[in-house]
Amino acid sequence: MTNLPVCSATKLIKGLGFVRCLSTQRRRIATSSRLVPLAVGGGATVFGYHYAFKNPESQNGHRKNYSVADVQVNLYRLLPLNVVSRVWGKINDIDLPVWMRSPVLGLYVRVFKCNLGEAANPNLKEYSNLGQFFRRCLKPECRPIDSLHPVVCPSDGVILNCGVVTENQVEQVKGATYSLNRFLGPQTFPQESLSLTASGKLTLNQVSSFDDGSSKDTRYEEKLKRDRNNNLYHCVIYLAPGDYHRFHSPTDWKISHRRYFPGYLLSVNPRFARRIPQLFNLNERAVYFGNWQHGFFSMALVGATNVGSIHIYCDKDLVTNSSKVKEIIDYDFHRNVILSKGAPLGEFNLGSTIVLVFEASKDFKFSIKPGQKVKFGEPLGG
Repeated sequence: MTNLPVCSATKLIKGLGFVRCLSTQRRRIATSSRLVPLAVGGGATVFGYHYAFKNPESQNGHRKNYSVADVQVNLYRLLPLNVVSRVWGKINDIDLPVWMRSPVLGLYVRVFKCNLGEAANPNLKEYSNLGQFFRRCLKPECRPIDSLHPVVCPSDGVILNCGVVTENQVEQVKGATYSLNRFLGPQTFPQESLSLTASGKLTLNQVSSFDDGSSKDTRYEEKLKRDRNNNLYHCVIYLAPGDYHRFHSPTDWKISHRRYFPGYLLSVNPRFARRIPQLFNLNERAVYFGNWQHGFFSMALVGATNVGSIHIYCDKDLVTNSSKVKEIIDYDFHRNVILSKGAPLGEFNLGSTIVLVFEASKDFKFSIKPGQKVKFGEPLGG
């Protein structure tokens, strides 16, 4: 092998160093060029999110309701919230080492102001994962069930709205509405039994064509009622992440049918509910139909961002937030599910919303009001 002069060797080493440096810079530039669109897109998303859903106040300090433009809602719907929620659900079920449980769960308790004093088991080290803590049981004496009113709060939460259903429109919050017939779907069940002759499936397009959300035809709500002299009432309860995540039967009633709507998992936080009309009609939900002493009664469990799943104790066949389910599924209970007031019914894997729609006499009065913080078992009305 021929030896190179010292000066030539030095130049060669410098040349090789320059080449390596140039190669490194090219890789950095290539990486940066790939990151730029992501950064711009992420920034635009954050900016658009803030612009669309910021919560301005009027001069007198009261909150305003601003309807978000369709283009902004469509952009929001493009976010992979269903996938994120499924991943979050799996993360919640990952068992934590014992030494991590108190710090991790304790942080959640502090951030969302959970009341550990009400938990049946206040020892954080005995909850294997976040999911178990979300679904924690409470001490029975912490939630006495009111015996003087026929309807009680089915869960802890905040009342977003309540009142009489008028012209097929229901207020999710004051000033933002959704149509009742699109929320509950076509009346393919006979009124007497409130069940299909056979379980079936409907596509989302069929329901969309059934109603565009703006209909004020009162025939739908009239058909739901057993007594034409009665009214249809509604109540919307929002469960925050720090609330007790189990829900219970709000009254003595019989469930005969369930209808599952696949859908988006948009946030149901009141700030979003004020700005997105028809929000509850867009989201995934499971609606249970039945009867109580005054006629028609329904209870809807609405999915939301980061709600990994909805679990119903008496309905083992219900599967929520599945990438494989694209159709609305109707399911008949072979025997009516008889529930007493306060009986355990199910659980969310994070905060969400419950919507009650029911028939009652015209002298029915709610004992709660919008914006009120409520707890399971407290009187709802009578």
